[in-house]
Amino acid sequence: MSEYAAIEKEAEIFTGICSRNDAIDPALFDRYGVKRGLRDKDGNGVIAGITNISRIDAFEMRDGVKTPCEGKLWYRGYNVYDLIRGLRGKRYGFEEIAYLLLLGDLPTRDQLNTFTDCLTKCRDLPSNFVRDVIMKAPSKDLMNSLTRSVLTLASYDDSVGDNSLQTQMEQCIKLISVFPMLAVYGYHAYNYYLNDGSMYIHRPQPELSTAENLLQMLRPDQQYTPLEAHVLDIALLLHMEHGGGNNSTFTTRVVTSSGADTYSVMAAALSSLKGPKHGGANIKVMEMMEDIRAHVKDPADEDEIRAYLGKIVDKEAFDCKGLIYGMGHAVYSLSDPRAVVFKSFVQQLAMAKGRKEDFDFYNSIERLAPQIIAEKRHIYKGVSTNVDFYSGFVYNMLGIPVELYTPIFAIARVVGWSAHRMEELVNVDKIIRPAYRSIMEPREYKPIEERG
Repeated sequence: MSEYAAIEKEAEIFTGICSRNDAIDPALFDRYGVKRGLRDKDGNGVIAGITNISRIDAFEMRDGVKTPCEGKLWYRGYNVYDLIRGLRGKRYGFEEIAYLLLLGDLPTRDQLNTFTDCLTKCRDLPSNFVRDVIMKAPSKDLMNSLTRSVLTLASYDDSVGDNSLQTQMEQCIKLISVFPMLAVYGYHAYNYYLNDGSMYIHRPQPELSTAENLLQMLRPDQQYTPLEAHVLDIALLLHMEHGGGNNSTFTTRVVTSSGADTYSVMAAALSSLKGPKHGGANIKVMEMMEDIRAHVKDPADEDEIRAYLGKIVDKEAFDCKGLIYGMGHAVYSLSDPRAVVFKSFVQQLAMAKGRKEDFDFYNSIERLAPQIIAEKRHIYKGVSTNVDFYSGFVYNMLGIPVELYTPIFAIARVVGWSAHRMEELVNVDKIIRPAYRSIMEPREYKPIEERG
């Protein structure tokens, strides 16, 4: 009996929806001049594919001139602002937006209930998996732990070699469901065996949302406030997807194109996300903020803050790399919409947690850093905060350990990876193979005795 028999009927329906909504006219690939590539000499992304899943807007045409604009993030044609505004704090959005990204449409209430039931049914790990896989090899590197768990799950799936779209959909739903468990249990194993802490293995509760379950599984007393869960839910929603060109999503596409199974694809994506230039950026923000606090006597003295930020940019302070972490983005110019929408929720949580002074400190850095960067680097087009600037602060206020920051990113982004995997499978049956220009010069072979 298939491990996914419990959701076989629903997965068949979901696969049909996905196939219908993800299908792209093949003529568009030629029309848009799609070539599988990387970046040009100016640092602009070379078109490697087309997608209907998400879009990032950072520029607009004004009088025929490409001009920076306020950033916009679109999920399946919907502005992320509108999606969050539509929730209005009345319900949790992770499940609803996961449906949207994976299946292409906003769900009706009945469709959402069916999809949520599927996620609930799949929040289960094989017998003794926690003991035999997670607890027997604890690691401080929770991304490695998460990746190992995902690959090991393949051993328990009799359908791992089944390439049908329905099976891929079932496997994606399963992984979306269990990622929170794999990450949190991995942390508890590390905390107990390597950090001399206590061990808590709380099962997910069927009536709770993904954000609620994440908090109750993590915390010893399993308690959380609605505000805490809603802010975490928004954080997950904002990290779910970010265009097909980000490193881990492109990795998902590349490995999918080779014909690899779902578990291998997600393990590859996790390995990409693990890099500090990608998923670990919010940890660098937290480290930098702690360093600034340690060297600024009065966190309310803007002149003192300004002077120290100048030292950071001049490579005289912090890690001496000249970067103010959390500032700027590879795509966005004037603003990162995720940071803009997230800030109001961060403020609500800070006030509830008695962390107003900390929020004000972040606010000062957010305001002063672009000025310093513009002065020192002569960048006048605008440098703004990105979502990483605030996400680490939020996780800190929620009592989430630093080791889980990047895994939480993965808990959200596995939804986007799944959507891109399905879109790739529906539309393209050709391996992605970028080219490198060789600069090698032919050389004459010499016997070993003649080599000087």
